[in-house]
Amino acid sequence: MFKILLVEDDNALFNEIKERLSQWSYEVSGIDDFQKVMEKFTMFTPDLVIIDIQLPMYDGFHWCRMIREHSNIPIIFLSSRDHPTDMVMSMNLGADDFVQKPFHFDVLIAKIQAILRRVYNYNTEALHLKTWLGATIDSERSRVTNEQGTMELTKNEMYILNILIDRKNKIVSREELINRLWDDQRFVSDNTLTVNVNRLRKRLDEIGLGKYIQTKMGQGYLAVDQVNT
Repeated sequence: MFKILLVEDDNALFNEIKERLSQWSYEVSGIDDFQKVMEKFTMFTPDLVIIDIQLPMYDGFHWCRMIREHSNIPIIFLSSRDHPTDMVMSMNLGADDFVQKPFHFDVLIAKIQAILRRVYNYNTEALHLKTWLGATIDSERSRVTNEQGTMELTKNEMYILNILIDRKNKIVSREELINRLWDDQRFVSDNTLTVNVNRLRKRLDEIGLGKYIQTKMGQGYLAVDQVNT
């Protein structure tokens, strides 16, 4: 799941964009304090940033400069102003695209998808490999490897593990897991999910990682990067 940081102070527009992007399985987060955009950027670690030019305190150009000092992450500007200089400045600051308000959501989504494909999907090996607690997660081969060995997983187990790792330290509800697996054309009932998660945990136990897949009764599951003692 790709993560998108949406820096937009119009609450109605923010909520509409977030809802539309969530329908495409993007995880979208916004800004609570527009003086602390960089703090949120650092904490959320997005895969793409969408920034409105007109913002409280500092404009979008300021935050683009700040982000570019630390990262080459894709950036899309939004603007209701009809000034060619805004587009020129956006490109000069290293933005990847510029969307004029009002816009059609299908156009915005198409631009996001094109940028994400260009930036991330060309490196197919990187897409298949993740790291978690010192282990390498190889989605293509359905295996987890660390210093204690290599564990082969089923496709369902690997799919569940990837979802949990993508949302690390956050609870993923049973309903969401079932829906995600169903959408991926895997038939998963409530009981089947329990069996798969329990089996995943047992397999990971063999390489010392099982305890890091936790159950929250009545809520769901989460992958953590430390266990409280």
